Amino acid sequence: TLFPYTTLFRSGEKFANIAQEISLCPSGKKGGDLGTFGRGKMVKEFEVGAFALEKGEISGLVKTKYGYHIIKRLE
Repeated sequence: TLFPYTTLFRSGEKFANIAQEISLCPSGKKGGDLGTFGRGKMVKEFEVGAFALEKGEISGLVKTKYGYHIIKRLE
């Protein structure tokens, strides 16, 4: 379950460190960094979750056909 990790993200643990530890996505090796992307580049659920965030904010769980995601908006 990802629930304990959502608590760590909000407690000040570095997002990149947790992503490197638990992510199953290839981006996990880069601390979860997906780079900069615009609208229409990600699946709809992920895009809606990402663009709803303010800079520096971390999402709750976002479910897509690829699994569950926790998103941190950097820019």
